[in-house]
Amino acid sequence: MQQPAPPLAVIAAALRRERDRAGISLTELARRAGLAKSTLSQLESGSGNPSIETLWALGVALGVPFSRLVEPPSSPVRVVRAGSSPRVRAEGADVYGTLLSAGVPGTRRDVYVLELEPGARRDADPHIPGSVEHMVVAGGRIRTGPVDELVEVGPGDYVTFPGDVPHSYEALEPGSWVILVMEHR
Repeated sequence: MQQPAPPLAVIAAALRRERDRAGISLTELARRAGLAKSTLSQLESGSGNPSIETLWALGVALGVPFSRLVEPPSSPVRVVRAGSSPRVRAEGADVYGTLLSAGVPGTRRDVYVLELEPGARRDADPHIPGSVEHMVVAGGRIRTGPVDELVEVGPGDYVTFPGDVPHSYEALEPGSWVILVMEHR
């Protein structure tokens, strides 16, 4: 059974990208990887036929995993359609949270949509030490913040406060909603 051709265009683009990121010349990368400069030039132009060993040597010389040289890059654009993520209801108040983006390894932030309806106030226990909440009100009006320093905010307003102390959220108008960025320092 004949194997498909290696993804030469992906490899060529990855080699150029990673060499540029490392700030080294074609000659220097070839030297570090133990390759002829002409071989590396062919690979970067998409006309070579690299072996696993050649790509492994280039990955080591560039300080990147083998996968970064052969896997097509994923798009940096991600869309979460309204209503496509699970909504989780708070206890004792008409407050719903929807996680839009969890922090990837190395980051310490999550992004949520909070939907709030007037009625009971949502009292939140302190989060992990160093947590900070950042909110932008997208619709309606809410009262929020540390329980001893509540503030009222409306459409377009931004508020930030420590999330590692007791705090609360309360809708003052029907249909209130906010974008919440939870930062963990």
